[in-house]
Amino acid sequence: MPDDEPVPVPQNVPLAARRDLAVRAALAEGLVSDAEPVVGLLDVAGIRESAAALRAAFDEVVAPGTPVLHSFAVKAAALVPVLRLLAAEGLGAEVASPGELELARAADVPPERTVLDSPAKTAAELRGALALGITVNADNPGELARIDGLVGSAPTRSVIGVRINPQVGGGSIGAMSTATATSKFGVTLQDEGARDWLVRAYADRPWLTALHTHTGSQGVPLPLMAAGVRAAYELAEEINAAAGRRQVTTLDIGGGLPVNFDSDEVTPAFQDYARLLRAEIPGLFDGRYALVTEFGRSLLAKNGLVLARVEYAKSAGGRPIAVTHAGVQVAVRTVFTPESWPLRVAAYDAQGRPKTGPRVAQDVAGPCCFAGDLVARARELPPLAAGDHVALLDTGAYYFSNPFSYNSLPRPAVHGFTTDATGVRFATVRTAQTLPEIVQESGGAHSASLTALT
Repeated sequence: MPDDEPVPVPQNVPLAARRDLAVRAALAEGLVSDAEPVVGLLDVAGIRESAAALRAAFDEVVAPGTPVLHSFAVKAAALVPVLRLLAAEGLGAEVASPGELELARAADVPPERTVLDSPAKTAAELRGALALGITVNADNPGELARIDGLVGSAPTRSVIGVRINPQVGGGSIGAMSTATATSKFGVTLQDEGARDWLVRAYADRPWLTALHTHTGSQGVPLPLMAAGVRAAYELAEEINAAAGRRQVTTLDIGGGLPVNFDSDEVTPAFQDYARLLRAEIPGLFDGRYALVTEFGRSLLAKNGLVLARVEYAKSAGGRPIAVTHAGVQVAVRTVFTPESWPLRVAAYDAQGRPKTGPRVAQDVAGPCCFAGDLVARARELPPLAAGDHVALLDTGAYYFSNPFSYNSLPRPAVHGFTTDATGVRFATVRTAQTLPEIVQESGGAHSASLTALT
C-alpha cells in the first residue's frame, strides 16, 4: 500500500494497535517534520474509556443518589481541549493556581464543578473564587483566618473545607508523598493540639462543611491512600459528633492513583481502589457524605505519547546512541530522576512502522546541551537509525504540561486522534510554540531596557 494512502482501521482496536496506527498516520500527514521534529499525541477514545472506568468504579460502591464529583487535576494536562473533553465526560476540574482556574473556565467547566487547592492562595485568589462559587479548601490556619474575613464581608455559594495532612507516611517517591510528618500541605492531624484545633475551628464556623485530604500520587500504595482517607472520614465523624449535627457533608478524598509504567496494563485500576475504600471505610459510601475525587495522572498517562524523530545515530564507548528531539524539555522528571520515572520507548521506522530485529542495548538521547539528557539508558531496542522515530509511552499526563525551557526549545504541538473504519483522524490540541513566541517570552519586547539604565 502506498505510504500516502489513508491507514485503514479495523473496529474495536486495542490501545497498542491504536497507538501504532496513530504514529503511522501522524508521519503520513507530516505532523512530524524538520520544522516540528517532536509532537505529542493523545488518544481520545482512551481518555473517554478512562473517564468511564472512573465513573463506573465509584458508581459501584456509593449508595444510590450520593453526589460524587470527579474533578480532574488540571496540572496533569493543562490543555483546554482536554479539560473540555473531560467535562463532556462528566468530570470537573481541580485547580491550584489562577492560571489553571482560567484554563478550566476557558473549557466551560462550571464553578460548582471546580475545586481550588493550593498551599499559597493570595487574598485576591480567594476573593475571586468565593465570588464565583468555587469550592475552596483552606490549606492552613492563616488561610482559614483570611477566609473568615472574606466570608464575613460578602456572601458566597462556595463549599468551603480544610485540607488535612493525616501524617500516615510516604511512598517510594518522596516528592510525590504529601502525607508525611513534615509535608508542606494541609493542617497536620497528629501534631500536638492540632486535632482539637480542627474540631473547634469547625464548631466556630457553621459554613465550614467540607474536609479534604490527599496522601500522594506515584509511588504511594493503595493501602496508604486508604489510610489517609480513613483519617479524614474519622475526623469528619468526630467533628459532626462534637457539633451535634451533620456539619461536614462533603469529603474530598483527593486523587493520586499510581500508574503502571511497565506495560499497557492499567494497574491498579479505579475499581481496585474504590473496592478497597469500601472494604476499609464502609461509612464513606453510605450516602451521608457527598464525595469529591481529584485524579489526574491515572486518567491520562496511558492515553498519550511523545513522538520524536531520530536525527542521528552514533556510538560512544561501544554503545549505540540515538539522538532524538525528545529530551528534558518534554520529559523533565524522567531525565532528572529516571529511577522514579522510567518510560517505555517504542521504535518505529521512517514510515511509522514498528521496528523489528535483534534488540541492542542503546541510549536514547534528547537534544539538550548537557550529558544527562537521556530518556533511556542502555535500553534493549531494535537498532535505531537516522530517520527512524521513537515514541515515549505513558506520557499523556504531565509530559505535555510540565515543559522545561532548556536551550529555549519550543513547546511541541499536541494533537488528539481517533480511529474508526475510515482511518485515523487528528485534531489540534495545542500548536507548537514559535520562535517569535520564545523571543517574546524571553523579554524580547524589552531588549533595550537594561542598556538604557544609567
